[in-house]
Amino acid sequence: MTLSEVVAATGGELRGADPAAAVTGLAALQNAGPEHVSFLANPRYRKYLKTTRAAAVILAPENADSCPVPVIISLNPQLAYAAVAALFAPREPRHLGIHPTAWVSDTAEVATDAWIGPQAAIEDGAVIEGGVFVGPHCVIGKGAVIGAQTRLVARVTVCHGVRLGRRVVVHPGAVIGSDGFGFAKDGQRWIKIPQLGSVRIGDDVEIGANTSIDRGALEDTVIEDGVILDNQIQVGHNVFIGAHTAAAGCVGICGSARIGRRCSLGGGAGINGHLEIVDDVHITGMSMVSNSITEPGVYSSGLSVEPNRLWNKISARLRRLDELFKRVSALEKKMPKDALD
Repeated sequence: MTLSEVVAATGGELRGADPAAAVTGLAALQNAGPEHVSFLANPRYRKYLKTTRAAAVILAPENADSCPVPVIISLNPQLAYAAVAALFAPREPRHLGIHPTAWVSDTAEVATDAWIGPQAAIEDGAVIEGGVFVGPHCVIGKGAVIGAQTRLVARVTVCHGVRLGRRVVVHPGAVIGSDGFGFAKDGQRWIKIPQLGSVRIGDDVEIGANTSIDRGALEDTVIEDGVILDNQIQVGHNVFIGAHTAAAGCVGICGSARIGRRCSLGGGAGINGHLEIVDDVHITGMSMVSNSITEPGVYSSGLSVEPNRLWNKISARLRRLDELFKRVSALEKKMPKDALD
């Protein structure tokens, strides 16, 4: 591929290189050779810029003068990198039809340009729209609908009645539409509450490996267009996730929580049930959200890692906070009022 083709994909500006120069792929700044395109988006990696040997580096205008090799100027280097990565991504062959080892119910509807892979199962009344890829060992439950151009990579389970939009990508091991965690207490035992709702997923959603999305108890669990869910995320029953929200790995969202649009949830964050988070809220990793958030912004909780000896001291002092509070309150009561002012 030529640099001119790379630049065309980014919409950027090439400086200092022959547009006809050939490149064979992408590489990190510190590992790139004269045959590679590289990029700089995170300032932490700027230290590698002065020694890179890349054919060209995609970067922001303010970093151009610090680069010893040709540059591709972009106002959004990460977005430009994504466009170039798409150029070099392997193209998988297009499959059509039904693999001989797959099982498809006579009452299911499968588009002629869809693919049903080895050992997949398509149950009664399911609808597989045009251009869908159902990978090996996937299970599509009764009455489920898989929207056009959606890709189920492998071992994906879509339970009965679930609806996936168009161009959805679901990675291996994901389960969509399993029963929500609904039980009633009867003395010392638990009685299961039937989960009568389903799951509705919009267009252009990506769902990571081994992520679980529970069906609703009465109403549906809803994930709007453009949502990104990383690996090993738990989405409880009746959760609502607004369009273009992103959640990193191991996030847990309890039942009936409502999360707004364009939010981001850092890895390992926990969201309590029956609360609401407005649009444009960003939760940092490992935070615990126990109350509704009514104003946009960045929110954090928890303590960052410290050397073990220091952490032991901090922990010991935290355990004494209640005692310290009581002592200070008692002292304040003994002091003259004007002294406190």
